[in-house]
Amino acid sequence: MAFFVQKYGGTSVGSTERIKNVARRAAKFRAAGHDLVIVVSAMSGETNRLISLAKEIQPDPDPRELDVILSTGEQVSIALLAMALHGLGIKAKSYTGSQVSITTDNAHTKARILKIDEDRIRADLAAGYVIIVAGFQGRDEAGNITTLGRGGSDTTAVALAAALGADECQIYTDVNGIYTTDPRVVPEARRLETITFEEMLEMASLGSKVLQIRSVEFAGKYKVKLRVLSSFEEDGEGTLITFEENQNMEQPIISGIAFNRDESKITIVGVPDHPGIAYQILGPVADANIDVDMIIQNVGHDGTTDFSFTVNRNEYANTMKILEEQILPHIGAREVIGGNRIAKVSVIGVGMRSHAGIASKMFRVLAEEGINIQMIATSEIKVSVVVDEKYMELAVRVLHKAFELDQAK
Repeated sequence: MAFFVQKYGGTSVGSTERIKNVARRAAKFRAAGHDLVIVVSAMSGETNRLISLAKEIQPDPDPRELDVILSTGEQVSIALLAMALHGLGIKAKSYTGSQVSITTDNAHTKARILKIDEDRIRADLAAGYVIIVAGFQGRDEAGNITTLGRGGSDTTAVALAAALGADECQIYTDVNGIYTTDPRVVPEARRLETITFEEMLEMASLGSKVLQIRSVEFAGKYKVKLRVLSSFEEDGEGTLITFEENQNMEQPIISGIAFNRDESKITIVGVPDHPGIAYQILGPVADANIDVDMIIQNVGHDGTTDFSFTVNRNEYANTMKILEEQILPHIGAREVIGGNRIAKVSVIGVGMRSHAGIASKMFRVLAEEGINIQMIATSEIKVSVVVDEKYMELAVRVLHKAFELDQAK
């Protein structure tokens, strides 16, 4: 017997029939004697529908009220799943994030979990209930409803698994594991049996949409065993996200290729080349809660330099406005230029630590296809490049083949 926290995404609970399938799967776990906490997302498409409703009323919705309406999507899912379990004769209780007492900060629409009061859940588990918790939401210390951002149900599940000491956190989704890259772009992509937390963290941060990055961070920090499985397959081991030190086999050099279309690049031309200029540029951007990704500062000539960085495409217009209105006049740069038709492609693998030449091979493969590299960033286990968006899929395909990711190791 074991204790599992299971998370089911929007497609897994996208209809009443699929919700009944989740209930039948949960019934099998209960029949085997396992304790279960189930975290569910809103039914597929529901969150987008609620956002559209809000924007019909207020084009730029108030963040607090937006959280109030968005949290209702998961409330529908948890109640329907509890009813489905009751129909199978299984004791079940549903809870919203506020009822469980998932306490977050007050950053509406992208809140972070601060603490979880697990006493109520433990008591209900001891009484033989399957507990169903609304993902993606909580409340701040003032009692306001908050949401955790896109994919936040993953973070809810991992945080509950950490707080409750679950044996494993199982993320059920519409894919049967983590792949070497997106199979929709490269049909030859392979499912990985295992991947390290480090690699998964890089893949999540660099564009892989299977898991929210904060859920991976949480799992790594609190040593939560994390497994990605398909909710549409009865059997299958999925992909176990684990720790490098727990594996005896040598890691492959490259484990996967991630990509992200949601990128925009901004360059400030003619920036005075003196200490502190990077802070003067990026400080106000950070104050606006905008995440900056890749940064390049060119070698200075005649006392000036060019400063380039990337932000999420959704933040492009706001960032340009901040630079033009607040920063450009203050620092005395010549102009701000930018574009939001770029993409980032990254090769990732812990084996890069002990193998030289990965970056040069990547650059050579792209050069042979005539793909120009606009920016480069590296770490111990990844190399990322920014390319024109129209070349992104070609870049992913040729790199996947060049690093032999289509071949079983």
